[in-house]
Amino acid sequence: MAAAGGGGPSAGTGRGGRGDRCRKVYLFDRRKKESEQGDRVVQVGERSDYAGFRASVRQTLGISPEEKFVITTTSRKEITSDNFDETIKDGVTLYLLQSVDQLLLTATKERIEFLPHYDTLVKSGMYEYYASEGQNPLPFALAELIDNSLSATSRNTGIRKIQIKLHFDETQGKPAVAVIDNGRGMTSKQLNNWAVYRLSKFTRQGDFESDHSGYVRPVPVPRSLNSDISYFGVGGKQAVFFVGQSARMISKPADSQDVHELLLSKEDFEKKEKNKESIYSGFIRNRKPCDSVHITNDDERFLHCLISEEKEKVSFTAVVITGVQSEHIPYLKNYFHLWTRQLAHIYHYYIHGPKGNEKRTSKEVGPFNNIDIEISMFEKGKAPKIVNLREIQDDMQTLYINTATDSFEFKAHVEGDGVVEGIIRYHPFLYDRETYPDDPCFPSKLKDEDDDDDCYIVEKAARGKRPIFECFWNGRLIPYTSVEDFDWCAPPKKRGLVPIECYNRISGALFTNDRFQVSTNKLTFMDLELKLKDKNTLFTRISNGQEQRVKIDREFSFWLKDCHEKYDKQIKFTLFKGISTRSDLPAKKQGPWATYSAIEWDGKIYKAGQMVKTIKTLPLFYGSIEKFFLYGNHDGEVYATGGEVQIAMEPRALYDETKIVPIAKLDRTFAEKAVKKYVEDEMARLPDRLSVTWPEGDELFPNEIRPAGTTIGALRIEILNKKGEAMQKLPGTGHGGSKKLLVELKVILHTSSGNKEIISHISQHGGKWPYWFKKMENIQKLGNYTLKLQVVLNESNADTYAGRPLPCKAIKFSVKEGKPEKFSFGLLDPPFRVGVPFNIPLEFQDEFGHASQLINDIQPVLEARYLNFNLKVILPGFKEDSQILKIRLLPGPPHQLKVKPDSEFLVIENGTAFPFQVEVLDESDNITTQPKLVVHCKFLGAPNLPVYTVDCSSSGTSILSGPAIQVQNIKKDQTLKAKIEIPSCKDVAPVEKTIKLLPSSHVARLQIFSVEGQKAIQIKHQDEVNWIAGDVMHNLIFQMYDEGEREIHVTSTLAEKIKVNWTPEINKEHLLQGLLPDVQVPTSVKDMRYCQVSFQDDHVSLESAFTVRPLPDEPKHLKCELKGAKTVQMGQELQGEIVVIVTDQYGNQIQAFSPSSLSALGIAGIGLDSSQLKTTFQENTQSISVRGIKFIPGPPGNKDLCFTWREFSDFIRVQLISGPPAKLLLIDWPELKEFVPVINGKELQHPLIVQLCDQWDNPAPVPLVKINIIKANNLKLTPSNQQYKTDEKGRANLGVFSVYANPRGKHTMQVKAIHNRNTIEGPIIKLMILPDPEKPIRLNVKYDKDTLFLAGGTFTDFMITVISEDDSIIKNINPARITMKMWKHSNNGNRPPANAETFSCNKIKGNDKEDGCFYFRDKAIPHKVGTYCIQFGFMMDKALILNSEQIIIDVQPNQPVKLVPKIQPATPAVSNVHSVANRTLVKDLHLIITDDFNNQTGLDLVGTVIATIKGSNEEDTDTPLFIGKVRTLEFPFVKGSANITSLVLAENSPGKDSTEYFIKFELQLPDLSRTLESYSLPFMFSNDVKKQQQMLAFAKQKDELSQSIEMYRTVFETSRQLIDEMKCQVEVAKSKEAQLRNELKTNNIDIPTTQQVPHIEALLKRKILEQEELKKKPRRSCTLPNYTKSSGNILGKIAHLAQIEDDRAAMVISWHLASDMDCVVTLTTDAARRIYDETQGRQQVLPLDSIYKKNLPDWRRPLPHYRNGKLYFRPIGDPVFARDLLTFPDNIEHCETVFGMLLGDTIILDNLDAANHYRREVVKITHCPTLLTRDGDRIRSNGKFGGLQNKAPPMDKLRGMVFGAPVPKQCLVLGQQIDLLQQYRNALDKLNSLTKELNSELEYLQSPEMKKKKQELDEREKTLKLMEQHLLGVTPTRKGSDSLGHPTKVEMTDCPIPPKRMRREVTRQNRTVTKTNV
Repeated sequence: MAAAGGGGPSAGTGRGGRGDRCRKVYLFDRRKKESEQGDRVVQVGERSDYAGFRASVRQTLGISPEEKFVITTTSRKEITSDNFDETIKDGVTLYLLQSVDQLLLTATKERIEFLPHYDTLVKSGMYEYYASEGQNPLPFALAELIDNSLSATSRNTGIRKIQIKLHFDETQGKPAVAVIDNGRGMTSKQLNNWAVYRLSKFTRQGDFESDHSGYVRPVPVPRSLNSDISYFGVGGKQAVFFVGQSARMISKPADSQDVHELLLSKEDFEKKEKNKESIYSGFIRNRKPCDSVHITNDDERFLHCLISEEKEKVSFTAVVITGVQSEHIPYLKNYFHLWTRQLAHIYHYYIHGPKGNEKRTSKEVGPFNNIDIEISMFEKGKAPKIVNLREIQDDMQTLYINTATDSFEFKAHVEGDGVVEGIIRYHPFLYDRETYPDDPCFPSKLKDEDDDDDCYIVEKAARGKRPIFECFWNGRLIPYTSVEDFDWCAPPKKRGLVPIECYNRISGALFTNDRFQVSTNKLTFMDLELKLKDKNTLFTRISNGQEQRVKIDREFSFWLKDCHEKYDKQIKFTLFKGISTRSDLPAKKQGPWATYSAIEWDGKIYKAGQMVKTIKTLPLFYGSIEKFFLYGNHDGEVYATGGEVQIAMEPRALYDETKIVPIAKLDRTFAEKAVKKYVEDEMARLPDRLSVTWPEGDELFPNEIRPAGTTIGALRIEILNKKGEAMQKLPGTGHGGSKKLLVELKVILHTSSGNKEIISHISQHGGKWPYWFKKMENIQKLGNYTLKLQVVLNESNADTYAGRPLPCKAIKFSVKEGKPEKFSFGLLDPPFRVGVPFNIPLEFQDEFGHASQLINDIQPVLEARYLNFNLKVILPGFKEDSQILKIRLLPGPPHQLKVKPDSEFLVIENGTAFPFQVEVLDESDNITTQPKLVVHCKFLGAPNLPVYTVDCSSSGTSILSGPAIQVQNIKKDQTLKAKIEIPSCKDVAPVEKTIKLLPSSHVARLQIFSVEGQKAIQIKHQDEVNWIAGDVMHNLIFQMYDEGEREIHVTSTLAEKIKVNWTPEINKEHLLQGLLPDVQVPTSVKDMRYCQVSFQDDHVSLESAFTVRPLPDEPKHLKCELKGAKTVQMGQELQGEIVVIVTDQYGNQIQAFSPSSLSALGIAGIGLDSSQLKTTFQENTQSISVRGIKFIPGPPGNKDLCFTWREFSDFIRVQLISGPPAKLLLIDWPELKEFVPVINGKELQHPLIVQLCDQWDNPAPVPLVKINIIKANNLKLTPSNQQYKTDEKGRANLGVFSVYANPRGKHTMQVKAIHNRNTIEGPIIKLMILPDPEKPIRLNVKYDKDTLFLAGGTFTDFMITVISEDDSIIKNINPARITMKMWKHSNNGNRPPANAETFSCNKIKGNDKEDGCFYFRDKAIPHKVGTYCIQFGFMMDKALILNSEQIIIDVQPNQPVKLVPKIQPATPAVSNVHSVANRTLVKDLHLIITDDFNNQTGLDLVGTVIATIKGSNEEDTDTPLFIGKVRTLEFPFVKGSANITSLVLAENSPGKDSTEYFIKFELQLPDLSRTLESYSLPFMFSNDVKKQQQMLAFAKQKDELSQSIEMYRTVFETSRQLIDEMKCQVEVAKSKEAQLRNELKTNNIDIPTTQQVPHIEALLKRKILEQEELKKKPRRSCTLPNYTKSSGNILGKIAHLAQIEDDRAAMVISWHLASDMDCVVTLTTDAARRIYDETQGRQQVLPLDSIYKKNLPDWRRPLPHYRNGKLYFRPIGDPVFARDLLTFPDNIEHCETVFGMLLGDTIILDNLDAANHYRREVVKITHCPTLLTRDGDRIRSNGKFGGLQNKAPPMDKLRGMVFGAPVPKQCLVLGQQIDLLQQYRNALDKLNSLTKELNSELEYLQSPEMKKKKQELDEREKTLKLMEQHLLGVTPTRKGSDSLGHPTKVEMTDCPIPPKRMRREVTRQNRTVTKTNV
């Protein structure tokens, strides 16, 4: 490697002889501030390594060897030998620093390139950048920058802050826009990626620093608010250059010390283009935070302030746009509120969370609303405008959310993974307006027209022309896409559950995930509405967060109905009265009108009778509601937006009319009280109030309180109206006439039982004097009173007028008690105690006995004569001044405490209790009691002394005692104080006693001693005793002392109370002597032993414990411990360390090591790489640490390491595992260089098993690694679309695939794995897709196409072959699967009908072609001419049939046979009279010639028809003559027919009267050698007309009888033929059944005579289960992959052609033929050559057509030890020809040829001795062939044996190349039995079916119906015979009559029996013959 500025050492060595290309590296030295500013270029060779590079850097920069430094990337990633090759790329910029985290002292420049990604071309035509759609796109450009900030802050745990700063202050520079966020920042590489156009997150691959490498789709979150919206690598660049002409990117990652800065400007691009420089290249400036020295342009002065803010930021990114376009500046300034509102709309749900800006919810910061987007604008001379998007409350989504009252949530699932969340909100109608918010872009409100009196309120659409749904993508708005509606939420065409206007009150939003495409500028969706309205889209409703599969249209309709009824503040009409017609309206509007008594409107209820006022009417109306009108035929409660109300004008006394106005004209703000006030003002002339005066004084004031008996003065009353005028009677006549008014006075007492009227007077006006009442003095009762003055009408005394009360006045007052005149004692409060004052309450009364109070203080006088008897109280000045009181006294409160014993000094022993006798006395020494009288005794003078308490509340005296007094560590007498007191009585003095406490004589202390020789060492409590591990502590003694330190002699009683915890058994004798049991010391120094001696009696519980700490013994062993994982990866060092220590015999560590011990430690192990070993002395643990354990790559497994030190040694076993996955290998797969042949549609011969391996091909057991198969689209694998992952062994079994390919031929596929985002390439699998020779694809039909198909004849031979994919004939096909169908051709389709005739193929004849051809011979051609279809089918399985192409044949008529009429004429009756009509024999007779099957033929024949009249007997000569007196007539026969018209007898023609004659028509054809059968037409002849008519009628009847008789005969004849055939078939079925039954008996299977079918079914089931169990048993198989049979000429590999039952014979024969086992046998040399070419000569082949068969052995030849059929010698070892041990599953003849050639006469025997004996004897008479033994030995034909080449290896060494074992013979026997049982079951079913059909047919023949028909036939034959006798007078003798009485026997030889199905059809049709037909 060479460095700039000088040469340096070369690092690394070359590989493969290639040249060493250099890489250029730019190096900045920033170790010190005074380092040079520029970079240094270092050339790095391609083969260089890290050490050489570092040395070159030292040499280039002159760095001394001892100086330390690090080399890092600009992202502060240190360059090491591990990452050197992957990091050091051409053109990379590096730092030279003192440490990785050193601050960058001066800025650097990093060279970058940002060529646009290729997607620039691929996706450039999707959209123009910003299509305005009538709006200013500037907010959307800013949104692109916010998108980037949202993605950058997506991982923030706290507030995600985004700032947009607009700098329009000229003093700070030119206009600029800055977007700043606190996201994760960008490294220099990521900043470079940002600059690359079209580098989306999906195409950022292969760079380890890329922020989107291996893009992982975010998990689903509500509303898709995943912040995953920085997407295409386009928007940011487009946005900055749309806003301005220069962009400065400033970013700092969280884990970096450096700030990276990139400047892109239009000016710089143009300059580079002009200078022909590289446009897409530049520098990234790397600097320390707050470093702005590079900002020198005054136009960017504001950047100094912005950069200075970097100091406190952990990470950030700032996009600073300068050169702002001039057209943007006014918009940003003047429309600040508008575009910030648009941004708040776009990011509404990111700002406020999934539920949006709900005023009803709390605004706590959470995971979905922690985004803070702040926009600030700075202008010169103005205060900054600062707005937080969260504070904007008028963006459209906020308006939608907060004007809605309910919501309907749903979800849509489209094909793929597309999910759309949706919400519909309802904006109700409130009072007289819609609440649907207005959008400035879509104004919907119209100016209100002036209201008039029309009652119809026209609804205006709330939403207007706006669509329902706004669309959000990943949580942000896509502004130019909206969805009008869906089918289920669109307004219905017919009236639904709600008015149509309700559908215009909904708004909605759709939230999609990123499965839907949007344009790169995120303005429009590409395919959203198309996918949503697809028929496969599934809509579900979301209720309580759960999806519900419901009918979405039904749910929406009900929801909308609920919203309309709950939230629309419209008018609810209630209290339905009926339907009426209004005559006050034009005729068209008079009805129907529904009337109601009440409405509910705006939360208020308006009812009939309620007072209301109108608005917008002239004049305004005041009145009461009478009823409400609603237009329409309604019934019951209903909602509507309007209606009318009928109002009765008020006051009714002044107005007598009603008004009808729209309900909307009711004044809802005008209170009913105000209406009433207006009415009252109108009624001002009516009496309004009373005026009261008190002329004589004693005025009664309202609410006055008066003493009882006080006088109420006289009253003067005047009645006034509202005008203040006095009046004595009602106003004028208009209001009811001049009725006088009276005033009534009442005084009412209000009591709890009700009101009592105590005074009542009425006064009338005196004309000149007013109303007057005298004074009142008799009011004495206490209480509340009312003096009521009421105006009433004269005569009626009514207090109301016109529905309104007349004036009244009520004065409320109260009467109280007077001054006191006497007293009495009140309720006293006993008891009365000695020394306790008490009160005597006095109660005072006035003169009326009412309780009263003193006015002045009085000093009472008390006189007591006896203490417990009388007390006199005197009050001077009272009328009754004295009273006497009787009382009784009780003891007083506690005053002193008396304690016994009386002595002040007491003596007790420690540990005992002392009782006191206490008494509580009052001040007179009486024992007293009171509640809570508790006496306490507290002992003082020592800690933790008890407190005695006793309760004297009930008795006043008790014994005070408690727990024993126990003072710890008392050695001598001690004085205590006892203080006895009553805490609740502080006034009672306490009593104190002095107590002398003596030490206790009980056991108080326990000591343990260890005796060593004559010295006893005390072991104190909780002491640690060090002792040798595993030793025994002897001579432990103990001593006990009381509290006075007096030693206590151990007695038996005390010994029983002593316990130790280290042994359960204690020697009592030893305890009496003071000895303790011995202690066994633990063997481990970590197991400290806790020893405890305890003593416990009724007085004390003592213990003394000590801990035995084991000490290590002498050194005994070396111990090694592995800390960390016990596994080490190949090529890696062991992660943990091995700690070596020295231990004693019990494994306790001994501090035997020192630093000098390292050299004496030996480490050894197989494959150990000692170069990295590091041994360290650990002083703190006194151990040796061994690190750097590494092994030379080799086979994985356990590795033993031996550690030795001095004479000690130890072993450590670690597991060497494979290295990290680096390769993918195929397991048990053929050679990868060769193409693997596989038949199309078939499975691969091997399962596809892949193994992860390290670089040394060792299996890497890494689980859950995803495995993928990479293949072309035209290669299909089944099963497909499955996830494959490795198991815990690192292996993935992909299974056996079925392969389909089109076209067939060579294909490849590759297996790849993805591990830690790295792709591991697997091997490329080569496949040769061959056509399937066993898959039928078509049927080939051969026949003589030139032959004619004559009716009733036989078809030519059809030869059918089944052709496979390779165009070869498929053989070994069951002939029963080949069928032939024939049916009549029709125009309805070419599919064969259900009744198509089916034929089976014929048996093979000797001269037929090879196997695979099927013949249909001698199949009958249909009797009727016409077009027929023939189709051959091959039944591939039960459901699939492969059909041939249909063959259309034309069945032509056969040879001409007879002359017949086209239509059979009726028998004529003629006479020889003058009338021609009576002499006409035939009017129109059309004669044709037919074949035997009545098909017309001979259309090309020409001849003559001769008509002759003949009698019944040939001798008759007197026969009638034709006209012209001739006996014969000739008619032409042309084109196969003759038309005979007007055949007439001669007048007066001869003939016998009433005789039957015949007209014989004979055809003479010159071109036809044979004579055709003539046609005879009988006719009746008579001499007069009358008889002719009779004969004509009889002839007609005779013809009808003849036809019916013929039909009956046909029925019976067909039935007879059918029964004969069915009987024949039953006999054949019985014969088959008997034959199969005998075969079953031969196989030891008996079939019962009854219940045969169930028995057979059960037997079959059992046999099949047995066979399956046998097949499941493991048996030997050949694992050598067979060669794919691409055609029928390939038999397969020799190893698969034969099977051997005996294991030993199979082993030795397989070994003997080992070199031939892989050979492929073909039938032809061409097939062999094709395989040779396909495998490039690597596959050995054997064509059978190249074998000289004359030298092949005769398989029937006897063994050599037979001569001339006689045994020449008696062999041993069971000799047999090896070929006779082979069985061949298929192709037996060919296999005999192959193995006859390979094995020849090879013989196999038991062992070598038998073989040698056999050879010795055979060579005496003939040549001895090769001998094999079942033990595996071989004697060649030349006699050689022995050696490895003549000894077969064990079976497992043959590697699967062994002949398989055949199916067990029992399995074959079971197969034969199953086949026989199935055949027998089918034969039995067929026999039962045929027998059932035969019996059914026989039963039918004997049925009443058939008997009736037979009877009818006999009757008709008898009738016909009588008719002929009556007609002719003689018995007819003509041939025609014989045919009726005795039907002619049908010849069966020339006419074959019709098929059974045809005869059954004829029989069914004939059975329908009824009397009507006859």
